[in-house]
Amino acid sequence: MLHTVVLSWQEALSSESAPFKIVSLSAGSLSKAVLCHSKDERPRNGGKREKNEMYLALLVIFLQCSGLYTQEGVFTFNTVEIKVQPSVKVKNGAPMSIVCRADISKSTDFQLKHNFTIFKDGKVVFMTVTDKEDAKYGIPVARSSDTGEYKCTVEARGKTKSSNSLHVWVKGMTKPILTAEKEEVLEGEVVKLRCELPEEVPPLYFFFRKIKTNSTPKEKSVFEPHRNFSEMEFSVEEADNILQFDCFGRRFVQREFEESEHSNTTLVTVREPFIKPTLNAKPSSNITEGDRIQFECSTVVARMRDIEILLQKNKTILKSVQDEVLKYSTVATLEDSGEYLCKVEQGRASKMTKLNVVVSELFPKPTLAASMSNLDENKELTLSCSISGFRKANFSILRKNSNGDILLKNSRNLTMRVNVNDTGSYTCKAEVKGIVKESKPVRINVYAPVSKPTLSVVSGLPEVVLGKPLWLICRSAMGTPPIIFTFYKGNEVKKRVTNDTYAMFLDENIRQNDKRGYKCDARNNHSSGMKTSNILNITVIVPIRDASLGSIPYGEVEDGSETAFLCSVKEGSWPIHFRLFRKTDREVLLFEQIENADRVMWHKKAMKKQDTGTYFCMASNRANVDVKSHPITISVILATWKKGVIAAFALILIVGAVTLALYWFLRKKKKAKGPSLEMSGSALATNLTSEKLTRQPNDGDYYSGSGYIEDNENHVKSADESKGPDLESEEVEYTEVEVSTLDPHRDSVENRHSRIQGHPDAT
Repeated sequence: MLHTVVLSWQEALSSESAPFKIVSLSAGSLSKAVLCHSKDERPRNGGKREKNEMYLALLVIFLQCSGLYTQEGVFTFNTVEIKVQPSVKVKNGAPMSIVCRADISKSTDFQLKHNFTIFKDGKVVFMTVTDKEDAKYGIPVARSSDTGEYKCTVEARGKTKSSNSLHVWVKGMTKPILTAEKEEVLEGEVVKLRCELPEEVPPLYFFFRKIKTNSTPKEKSVFEPHRNFSEMEFSVEEADNILQFDCFGRRFVQREFEESEHSNTTLVTVREPFIKPTLNAKPSSNITEGDRIQFECSTVVARMRDIEILLQKNKTILKSVQDEVLKYSTVATLEDSGEYLCKVEQGRASKMTKLNVVVSELFPKPTLAASMSNLDENKELTLSCSISGFRKANFSILRKNSNGDILLKNSRNLTMRVNVNDTGSYTCKAEVKGIVKESKPVRINVYAPVSKPTLSVVSGLPEVVLGKPLWLICRSAMGTPPIIFTFYKGNEVKKRVTNDTYAMFLDENIRQNDKRGYKCDARNNHSSGMKTSNILNITVIVPIRDASLGSIPYGEVEDGSETAFLCSVKEGSWPIHFRLFRKTDREVLLFEQIENADRVMWHKKAMKKQDTGTYFCMASNRANVDVKSHPITISVILATWKKGVIAAFALILIVGAVTLALYWFLRKKKKAKGPSLEMSGSALATNLTSEKLTRQPNDGDYYSGSGYIEDNENHVKSADESKGPDLESEEVEYTEVEVSTLDPHRDSVENRHSRIQGHPDAT
């Protein structure tokens, strides 16, 4: 804000100061001092009029000066732009400038200080304050590390504006510098190298190359995420003489790799720690079996420390020494023909020499012949050993064994009577001039005859459930394997199996009425031929099917009466295991029995109320499958004779109650007649009784009691008035009850003749 501070004109009128005023104007960091002079410089002690004119002139000047200050310092930023010179892609090592320019609008032409700040990847790299509207950040030598996102910000008098981001790519990388730890090394040692990319910013990729004359360079790479140098080791191999090494770098920019030029070439000289060894065979590399051959391998070393010489053949080390010379001798055999290798090692360095040796055959391998290869026990066997075209040799016949060969005889021929334990492999050996050769083995098989085989069912019992597979096993207790077993069903061959002591057969085609028996025979290479087992007959067990349960009587059963339960099956092999259950809140086994029949009946002598419930039966046989019948419900009701007793007892109670009530009523009425009736009561009673007894019974009225007295109205008026309704109309009414007596004998006969309801086999 613009603040103007002026000396008060009232103070000026009363002040005796000089004929000018100082006005201070401030705006941010900008401040000015303005001196306004008056045109009248008259002395202070002039007249009053002159003073007033002077002050008036000063006031006018003050107002003009303050008007000038109020219009100064209004501006706004239009745009801020950032540019790169010469372009956004700059070659590595070339000069580069980042220019930031601000476009500003002002109210008047006045000077304005600008604060320019340039950022690279969010970090400040340049700052300046100037009254110009642009600023330049110069980079004399651009490097790849100058690649990035640039942005500038301009600030003036509290106002700030930023430019858009601009990506600058400095193409190319600095040339790497390669150094070697040693300029001269020995074979087997390593060369340590260091490659550095100065002025480059990680992450970086380093590539090292080992260059040999007339060969493809070997290259190794390393990724360095946090430093601008890397180190690498190369081993010095045999035949390396003068080695050259160089390196180069790569970095990932704008989704592509950028590669530096190759570094300086570093030379490394290689010295041999020892010369290539020499290998000789004495008397010659071409010798005959039985002759002694001697190998000699030697070298010359620069220093003896850690030197080793090895002689090997087909990856087998024959001898090794820690010296400059190795010697090795042996009696030559055919197996000694081949390539020999002498190898000298010291540290990581190694050199080798090869020599091919040919050993000529002194005599061929012997041949073992047998009179028979397969023979019966107790037969005679003859073995004979021979060498084609060569007879002077020491022969021996042996039997092969896992724990070592067994010598049978030091002779060309061997005859013996064999048994089963003599089965095995036999060889013979021949020795000439210390050279021993062995023939190919001959297999001899001695057979004992097979015993009569036994045929049985694997499960044990000679039976099978219909629909289930049948496994049979045929065994021969004696006989030299292999034994050939043959299975028959009837006279039909079903299967042949070759095994040692037993064989198994599976028959999955079992029928209910299959009457064919099974048998097997066994034979081996013994001359006695085959042996046949006994015939095995198999019982086919038919599983239980469709169990059912019925009862006599069915449904409702009188208490105390006998009930018969019949459980039967539609199909199943005997014997059959029948079980009868009653189910209320739990299942209770009532009866079980094994029968050689397809049904069983159980009698319950006296049924009780607690026997009410649901009944079912289960049947099973050796097929071990429980078949459950449909349940039936039995309700135990009251017996007929008990109903009659209860009815008779109820009738007696009703008649007794009625009689007692009538007696009570008549007695009460009699007492109500009073003592005045006692005299005439007897005569009247006699007449009334006679009269009542002569009345017909079909009128439905019955009378009982000592008397029903009729008198004139005057005589009983007082009593009639006191009793209410006319007593002549009162009569005792009786209800006729017809009692029908039940015949329990008749009912029992009817129940016995009723059929068994609920059972399909009931009659």
